[in-house]
Amino acid sequence: MSIKPAIFACAPTSYNADGDCACPDGGLSPAIPNIAPNIAAQWRIPPDLVRTRLDEEHTLIFSPTGQSGPVVVNRTAAALLDSFRSACRLDGFVLPAGVDPADGAAATQRLAELSLLVSGSMDAGALERKSPQTLTAWLHTTNACNLACSYCYIDKSAEPMSEETGRQAVDAVFRSALIGGFRAVKLKYAGGEATLNFKLVMLLHAYARGLAQQHNLALHGVVLSNGVALTRPMLDFLREEDIRLSISLDGVGETHDRQRAFVNGKGSFTHVQRGIDRALAQGVVPFLSITVTADSAAHLPAAVAFALDRDLPFNLNFYRDHTAIAEPAALRADNERLVAGMRAAFALIEERLPQRRVIDSLVDRSAFHEPHEFACGVGHNYLVIDQKGGVSACQMEIERPLTDVLASDPLAEIQLHSGAWKNVPVTEKEGCRDCDWRFWCAGGCSLLTQRVTGRMDIRSPYCDVYKALYPDVLRLEGLRMLKWESERH
Repeated sequence: MSIKPAIFACAPTSYNADGDCACPDGGLSPAIPNIAPNIAAQWRIPPDLVRTRLDEEHTLIFSPTGQSGPVVVNRTAAALLDSFRSACRLDGFVLPAGVDPADGAAATQRLAELSLLVSGSMDAGALERKSPQTLTAWLHTTNACNLACSYCYIDKSAEPMSEETGRQAVDAVFRSALIGGFRAVKLKYAGGEATLNFKLVMLLHAYARGLAQQHNLALHGVVLSNGVALTRPMLDFLREEDIRLSISLDGVGETHDRQRAFVNGKGSFTHVQRGIDRALAQGVVPFLSITVTADSAAHLPAAVAFALDRDLPFNLNFYRDHTAIAEPAALRADNERLVAGMRAAFALIEERLPQRRVIDSLVDRSAFHEPHEFACGVGHNYLVIDQKGGVSACQMEIERPLTDVLASDPLAEIQLHSGAWKNVPVTEKEGCRDCDWRFWCAGGCSLLTQRVTGRMDIRSPYCDVYKALYPDVLRLEGLRMLKWESERH
């Protein structure tokens, strides 16, 4: 048995999955954080701890209501943790034989800081919502596209966003950001296909950069692209301006081609592969957005291998029904097929554990960087602006604008609108309120739930899939941390 307690934690970073959906911002934090823990207080193990044995020496421990994400401990640290099954002072731990008292004290302090011990005087479930810091906006730079993807929800046309409308859109985003007290603006240059109107992307980002400097706001940018028409000048601009690039890749070869073909019906994979490799050669690391459908689920390992071969960040996101799609039910994988495909992908990842943290990108929109009530930023810190200047709550509702870019505060207009659906917090969803995982999936996409079930306030159609996969994802992250985080200590 190891004598010295060992605790490995990968510091959570801001969720940064650069796909279509708005990343959740403004999650939950403990009402009484365990910073500089009070030794004299009564401390105990939270009742909802999840434990997964990784090998004979190490265990992954995760607190669903904590802030630390997964933590890996050795047997000595686990024994120290278990001495708090009954509440006691932080210095009241049972010291395992052969452990230096100073090491034991430092380890218990660390366990408390990581929310694996909570003060007996506080409610372990007492969480409060943090204010969002970043206002994200989807700018629909063109309604044109060179692909005809099977699950696309955009009613495409050749209409581009004009320079005048683009400037008004950026102005509107910054107005709402300043009124709402945001510290940063994130612009998602999208479409259609944003590279078909790239001159506007360049112009708008330069304009936004000037406004950000003027108002002392941070500016982040990402281009959402299908990857087929990326040129070296485009990539040079993205690298020089530090704009992220997100490319949709749903598989390798025919798997991708069946879902993402050109308008003439020909497959686009070879063009996308060339675009990705060209981006890497130009110093741009693309984020891969991988949409999982009934057809592609069985072929996920090949898509994941493609990403790992190139050391690329990626996200596995589940297909979402939309009224504009001819046969939406045919695209949605049944739960059994979906779980099987995902586990096959996880098995490949286990064979090739990456250095970068991947847990926040493996199960749809689930994010383990912090507990959160909402699956996305709709209604809180997100705007979608179409090519005509209309403003919607979500890109999947882009054809139902609720206001426009001339409004004094478009975000406030979105928040006040009582439309057919809203972004329901997980605490108000039937079947979610008492679930241990509720603050990690946040109940799933409310819009998808409404379209499949007719209600917004119940658990996601993918709920059983989430529950089946979360233990696998935690174990996978534990193995990754054991391999890479332990080497850094």
